[in-house]
Amino acid sequence: MPVKKVLVTGATGRTGSLVLEKLRQHPNEFEPIGFARTEAKAKELFGSTESFFFGNIKDKATLTSALEGCHALVILTSAVPKLKAPPQPGQRPEFEFESGGFPEEVDWLGQKNQIDAAKEAGVEHIVLVGSMGGTNPNHPLNRIGNGNILIWKRKAEQYSIDSGLDYTIIRAGGLLDEPGGKRELIVGKNDTLLTNPPNGIPTSIPRTEVASLVVQALREPNARNKAFDVISKPEDEPSAVITSNMSALFARTTSGL
Repeated sequence: MPVKKVLVTGATGRTGSLVLEKLRQHPNEFEPIGFARTEAKAKELFGSTESFFFGNIKDKATLTSALEGCHALVILTSAVPKLKAPPQPGQRPEFEFESGGFPEEVDWLGQKNQIDAAKEAGVEHIVLVGSMGGTNPNHPLNRIGNGNILIWKRKAEQYSIDSGLDYTIIRAGGLLDEPGGKRELIVGKNDTLLTNPPNGIPTSIPRTEVASLVVQALREPNARNKAFDVISKPEDEPSAVITSNMSALFARTTSGL
């Protein structure tokens, strides 16, 4: 099988760096390229800036050269809210988005640019990592900085589906900085796992599990043209059976939002 050249955007983020690292562990399958805004973060995380492109996803021209010859694009970019100031005792923290970093700009227009550039470059497959909660316009995440982040993410997901390119949309629950490979993964649709979690389990998942799903999505034909929500059972859940067959997991998912 030919080696797949894969561009990973948001490659210096907490999940993006895990995806890039996992892809680099399989040089016979993948030629991973990272895309990020600054060289300093890439050097800090990976020791060098080799196999990296630097630019701004809001400028489609900066994506064009990075996507040249790529078979797949993994989108892991996201707007990131910042704490305004430490809250006073008894008050809730307030957040804001930096100028140029609002969800409409990053999660909608930035992702749209990536999808358009991928289509023009002849990319075959887009793996987009999003968030659960997009069916609820009143979700608390939308109120952070008045950014409506889940609404814009959902719009980008639909744009990817309508692009005509093969897609895999992974809408993860709350992300945990915990080891992977030790949990049972559960897939769902339309936020049913949020509104009615099985056995009341937390609606969360380790970042490492999401990164593994991304890598498997690039391998598995069953992952093509699928969109799904995903959480994990806690490690100490008595009924949990560690998920090892990703092909079977993808087979339980369906196409469309």
